[in-house]
Amino acid sequence: MAAIKLKLTPMKTIASSLSIGLIVVLLSTACAPYFHQPLSTAPARLGAETPQYQNLTSLPAPQQPVTAAVYKFRDQTGQYKDANNGISYSTAITQGTTSILLRALEESGWFVPIEREGLSNLLNERKIIRSSRDNFSQKNGNQEPDLSPLLFAGILLEGGIVSYDANVLTGGAGLRYFGAGASGQYRQDRVTVYLRATSTQTGRILKTVYTSKSVLSQKVDIGLFRFVSFQRLLETETGFTYNEPGELAVREAIEKAVESLIIEGVMDGLWNLQHEEERNHPAIQRYLAEKEENQSVDALGGQQRERRGAISLGLGGGVLRYGGDFRRPTIKPAVAGNLQWQLSPSFALNVLGGRGTLATEESYQSDFYYGEVSTQFRLLPHYRYTPYLRMGLGLTSEDTGELSDVLRNYHPHAVYELGFEYLITDQVGIQAALNNRYLFSDELDQVVQGRRNDFYWGATLGVQLYLGR
Repeated sequence: MAAIKLKLTPMKTIASSLSIGLIVVLLSTACAPYFHQPLSTAPARLGAETPQYQNLTSLPAPQQPVTAAVYKFRDQTGQYKDANNGISYSTAITQGTTSILLRALEESGWFVPIEREGLSNLLNERKIIRSSRDNFSQKNGNQEPDLSPLLFAGILLEGGIVSYDANVLTGGAGLRYFGAGASGQYRQDRVTVYLRATSTQTGRILKTVYTSKSVLSQKVDIGLFRFVSFQRLLETETGFTYNEPGELAVREAIEKAVESLIIEGVMDGLWNLQHEEERNHPAIQRYLAEKEENQSVDALGGQQRERRGAISLGLGGGVLRYGGDFRRPTIKPAVAGNLQWQLSPSFALNVLGGRGTLATEESYQSDFYYGEVSTQFRLLPHYRYTPYLRMGLGLTSEDTGELSDVLRNYHPHAVYELGFEYLITDQVGIQAALNNRYLFSDELDQVVQGRRNDFYWGATLGVQLYLGR
């Protein structure tokens, strides 16, 4: 629920204009849920459909719908909502999952759902009808027709919601400076559904499927608290909280389970399509592709597979910052290139070379070449994004203009680098890194002074091109 508060002491024209302008900026930069604030009552409307609903209703038609009975499709977790203070006796999951499943079966067009959850009520009502007809027949002497027999099911659908995992993934970020700041937090839960089809003639379980759906919660806050002048205080805050409806998440997981059951049954020959050539229907092919891709998807929904080629070439630019015996260092540009061999998905051998400038504001400036051999460890090798650590040994040599001097007057160093890589495609990656090169001597700047050896910091941004598989 968003709130906007404005307090001015005293109320002056300039401060008022400033606050109004600030509020406009905050509102314009907020996310879309902010503009859905309920400023008035809303009329009843049809229930919102999930993204999965379109996939479920676009399946090809069956040769003959299957009569299905659902006695109880229930919440098997017994889990209550999280409560920051005290105890909450509200369940974390809707208890109307049988109704949700029956609607999904009906909307799919593949099943004829029959009433079994309220079977006792149905039987009682049929008894009342029979009793009323018998009384009417006795009074009027007319024989009333018998009730039609109840439909019996070809399959039973069983299962339920087997887990609701709270706080599967949490995080956030914030920044505040001089009374102004913003912050954001998110939380991701997960609901898991199992659904199985059982033959009523033999009791054999024909097929079991399971699906899961994440439930997202977000919170964004923006605020300002500042004295704009003496005795004039400006305070403003705004924000929003968005919680994905749990009922929609459960409905989407159930609809996905029904779609999965239909297609798996078609592939196993449990039921038939109206037109057999529709096995290549886009909806079926999309599901089969998703199923194959799911073999490499982790619990958080990230796809894990070997992405990077055996060899890669990199080129990047950055800056260097001198750290030696002279004071007041400055930041100067640098360029570098590398050749990399992938020893395994996690480890790589890296050969790097570069050129840059080390300088201070007044006393010192010189151009240098540097080269090194290092190993690189990727923390998340099967993802598009991964932090990495690079460590190795190298040489730093001053560029005097003479090749012989460059090759002769070199200084060994150790390199430590912490970076982050994101793959735009499986062949092209973007890398950003911060590194330090620590020399084994104090002679880089030709001045031996103090207890520490010379060193220099570096920050790079580059492109990595992966070749091969």
